[in-house]
This record gives sequence, C-alpha cells and structure tokens, in this order.
Amino acid sequence: MDQNIVSGLRSFLPASDVLTDPQSLAAYGRDWVKHYDPKPSAVVFPTSSEMVAELVGFARKMKAALVPSGGRTGLSGAAVAEKGEIVVSFERMNKILDFNPVDRTVTCQAGVITETLQTHVRDRGFFYPVDFAARGSSHIGGNIATNAGGIKVIRYGLTREWVAGLKVVTGVGDILELNKGLVKNATGFDLRHLFIGSEGSLGFVTEATLRFTVPPKPLTVVLLGVPTLDAIMGVFREFRDQLPLTAFEFFSDVALRRVVEHTGLSKPLSLDAPNYLLVEIENTRGDTESRILETFETCVEKGWAIDGAISQSEAQARDFWRLREDVSEATAPYSPYKNDISVTIANVPGFLRDVDAVLKSNYPDFEVVWFGHIGDGNMHINILKPEDLPKDEFVRKCSLANKLLFDVVGKYGGSISAEHGVGLVKKPYLAYSRSPEEIALMRGIKKVFDPDNILNPGKIFD
Repeated sequence: MDQNIVSGLRSFLPASDVLTDPQSLAAYGRDWVKHYDPKPSAVVFPTSSEMVAELVGFARKMKAALVPSGGRTGLSGAAVAEKGEIVVSFERMNKILDFNPVDRTVTCQAGVITETLQTHVRDRGFFYPVDFAARGSSHIGGNIATNAGGIKVIRYGLTREWVAGLKVVTGVGDILELNKGLVKNATGFDLRHLFIGSEGSLGFVTEATLRFTVPPKPLTVVLLGVPTLDAIMGVFREFRDQLPLTAFEFFSDVALRRVVEHTGLSKPLSLDAPNYLLVEIENTRGDTESRILETFETCVEKGWAIDGAISQSEAQARDFWRLREDVSEATAPYSPYKNDISVTIANVPGFLRDVDAVLKSNYPDFEVVWFGHIGDGNMHINILKPEDLPKDEFVRKCSLANKLLFDVVGKYGGSISAEHGVGLVKKPYLAYSRSPEEIALMRGIKKVFDPDNILNPGKIFD
C-alpha cells in the first residue's frame, strides 16, 4: 500500500470515502474472476462527475492508476486491481436523475443497479430490455463499459442500441457530454460509441441517458430436449420462422445437473437429453400456443427434439429460466475457467462441432459446462476446477488449449469475447479477433483520451 497515495486521497476526500482495510481491498479489487489476487492501494467512493474528475487530476499528479468498479460481476478481470491501483467504486453514484416519457429516455448515474433501472421503468409502464442473470447486482456503468448483451439480444440487441447519451470523465479530467439524448445528430464523430465497450480504458462513465420501449405482450417459455448439437440450429430456424422470439438459449445436460443440485429445482422433462433449449416467445396472436405445439411437433418429426414442455404459468416460466440463468451461480464454487466466444449464426453448426472436438480431446478429465445465447451465435464454456488441483496448475492446463480453441474461433471469423470484454483474461488472445492494424489504432485512441495511461491500464492490451 502506497501511504503517499492514501494520505493524498484523504486530503480532499472524507475519511469514509477512502477505505484501506484488507477486507475492503480484497472485495473491491476484483470481479468474478478468481484467478488473480487483488492488491489495490485504496478504494474510493465518488458521488459526482466533478469528484471523479478531481480523482483523475490527483492520479495524474501522483502517477497513480485508477480501476473502475461497478457491481463487480464481470468475467474478464477488467475490474481487477492487482498492482497497487486506486479502485474507484461507483456504488454511491446510484441516483436516477430524470425520466422522460416523451423521448422515452431515463437518465441515471453509473452506479444504478440494472434491476433497479428496469423496475423504475416498468413501474411507469415501459420496458428496459437489456437483461441478464447478474441484473440484481451489476451497474449500468459496467453494462456500458462492456456493452452488455444477455438473454434478449436476439430481439432487442446489446446495450449499445439503448444508449442515447453519456457523461464521461477522460484520462485528462475532462467531463464530456456525448450526444445529449438526441435521436439525430450528424455533427461528426459520435464519441459516445467509443466509450461503450471500452472497459474504462478511455474514460469513466458517470451518467447515462438510456432509451426504453413498450413492454412485450405476455411471454411463453418452451423448454426442449435436443439430441445433437447439429439439431439445435434446425430448431432455431423452425421456431424463428414461425414465431416471434424474444430469447433462444442453450445449456448442456452437465449444466442442468449442476443447477438442479445447487437449487433443488426438479428436472424439467421426463426424458433426458444431452442438450436443452429454452425458447421465449411473445404472444402477439391468440393462436400462439397452438402454433408453438405445431412447431414443436415438426421438430420432433424431423428428429431435432426428444421432449419438451410449455410454461403454463409465470412461476413455471421463471423456473424454466432459472435452469439457464443459474448456471453461473451453480458452477461458481468450482472456480471455472471461462470462455465466451461467438460466430455468425450461419456458422454455428460447424463451429459447435469443431469446438466440441477440441474440448473432448483437450479436457478429457475435466467437467465442461456449455451454455449460452445460441440464437445470436454466442456460447459460454466453463471448465470446472477439480477440487484437488491447485489453482495455478488448473489455469495453466486450461490456457494450453486456448490456442486450439481460438484457432477454431479464427477459422470461423468469430470473437474470442462475445460479451464479457477482454480485461486481463483475454488480453493475450486479442490478435485472434483483431488485426494488428486495428490494435494499433485502438492504442492510438487510448493515448488521445488517456495520455498518462492511468485509466484501467493493462486491460485489453498493454
């Protein structure tokens, strides 16, 4: 711990806004990735954009690094502070500042929890559609910094589509107001989009103006048991062609078993299957249920589905969703090594076959959990750490196979990180998804907004 930094922070921040106790440093110095040991110098809690700008000025003067911290639900190590950095927590910047039903926008501070924003909008008759399992603890600022996707991308897109304006603090301490909620604004570069997905490396988001929409019609959830990976896209095409989908999710039988063990939920189908699909459908017509049954029967006739169930109540729909959304929580005790990869939807079948072959040949002794947003080409692969295997050895073994896995990603023109960002975990593999020219341009952009390299340094690239 650098005492000069700590004493300097306490010279302009209240004592309660600067924490240095070991428990706080350990808690705020990391995200959900457990493979790094947090070692920040201090944790600070700004309450305004001006205070964040003052922190940046202090950090420049002291040549200290700043790491942004939201709900710390990230899975790439982007919120890890392992080299004496100052952690800037946004949890006290948690106010909803404006609700505009005419423009259908809501303005809030970066520390507002995603579910809090969703509820605020829903209580006023509208709908904020960016949604994922960590909604109850993730922050809006973190969602923007990672361009969060989640379970409804197939219908509503990623966070980027819903950001109408941003207030950010750059690495020189400038406070920028970007786009100001405008729908049309053809006045040069839209810098707003540079900050979305930049993982806090260009500037810290302090406020956001987000769009919302009308709620969907009542939703029905269908759970299907699927015999093969190849069958998945047949089911997808059939349901997408016949029905208005809002989600199309996948999880393996291993994932289901772990969730059932962890939650005590009942197995959902009478017949076991190696793969499961969760399909959410908007009831836009009176005959939706009969159309679902016809589509399911077609999938069974073509050998794409073994068994299925249609939700008959909101409670049953929630239980079906838990089978998919609780996978991360159910596997967390096993310190999983995570990969989050994607390809175009048309390439999913071949990609799945090749990835499956890589996993079986390289992880024969490890339990591998598959799940993901397969309707938008995104798969999550979690390799569970055996209890008796040391953490460093486990990470080393998993890392050895990454080249083979990412070679497959490169073959299909995919991404090594579909929605979790790069952070520390994916940094060594960035070249699989980005050309040298792109990386050089990203470095140049970083230098413009953060010339002293104090904002989340070492994340995305060195």
